[in-house]
Amino acid sequence: MGALNRCLLTVTLVVFVFAGVSVAAEAEAPKPVGSITYQPGKVGGGAGKHIVFVCGEWEYRCEESLPMMAKILAERHGFKTTVLFSINPKDGTVHPPTTTNIPDMHLLKTADMMVVFAMDLELPDDQMKHFADFVNSDKPVFGIRCTLLSFKYNRNKKSPYAEQFDCRRNGGYAVPLFGESWKGHYGHHARESTRGLRAGLQERNPLLRGVFDVWGTTDVYRITKLPDDATVLMYGQVLTGMKPTDPPNLKKCVMPMVWTREIKSKDKNGKDKKPRRVVMSTIGASQDMESEDLRRLYVNCIYWAVGLESKIPAKADVSYVGETYKGSKFGRHTWKKGLKPADFAIKPKAPTKAK
Repeated sequence: MGALNRCLLTVTLVVFVFAGVSVAAEAEAPKPVGSITYQPGKVGGGAGKHIVFVCGEWEYRCEESLPMMAKILAERHGFKTTVLFSINPKDGTVHPPTTTNIPDMHLLKTADMMVVFAMDLELPDDQMKHFADFVNSDKPVFGIRCTLLSFKYNRNKKSPYAEQFDCRRNGGYAVPLFGESWKGHYGHHARESTRGLRAGLQERNPLLRGVFDVWGTTDVYRITKLPDDATVLMYGQVLTGMKPTDPPNLKKCVMPMVWTREIKSKDKNGKDKKPRRVVMSTIGASQDMESEDLRRLYVNCIYWAVGLESKIPAKADVSYVGETYKGSKFGRHTWKKGLKPADFAIKPKAPTKAK
């Protein structure tokens, strides 16, 4: 065999080897089974950023609100967004009471930011590893409401993640990340709703741009302390009833409701690292997110968290994408049965009937 032929044979073998490796790697990559991804629209300042929403709680209907927000961020602001759901392993349906299965957590590997709405989870270690890796990185995190008590390890108390994440062990991961743990309801749950009040010292903060009128059906959470690096954007005022026009309960104080943190740390050489950006909101149930200004505050915070604060619009477009949104009432049994992740795809608005 001539030198040229030997060279060609070698190149061909190398190509086949690499092609085989590529095909094998592609075949081994797990296919999404419990999530939906919304590709970025043609407008908006979020181009190139991927936001992953972890939807894992059973009371506040985040399986409705998070896909709605993910659609807005994708279509109106140019982010790529993915929503991960609690899935019934028997039939593949979105099942909020399932606390032990959120497939596709591996998608957090390539996420630029995580938004998490979780309560009472105990995920298997192979899923939990991806969540823990993200929490222990320097990437931004946005926590919503009961995320302060995300995990409770009852089945596998010897899990390598129990010590850091179980909310009953010194507050779990919520304290070092969000600055506070679960301290209980302050407003009367399901009887006293919440009015959001802008923090006066943050009046010119771009995160409050276009945010004035916030109200939600969920009650104010008790907050006992926040770290010095926390910036409160909005306080929660307890109302005496479940309507936005109800007067405030003047016997109760206002509580921090939405705050940010820039957590400083050092690298292995002792040099200051870029501060990690974190957002926490104790309001955010499905019905709460009907508040246009609350949706706008969330969008503004996400721009800030991924380092795009210069692109926060003067008044962020938070109009619904596709169908008109109507949140379900919070509660243990109020979730819509039999839906799969694909059912949360963007659907066109129904045509308006001529009068």
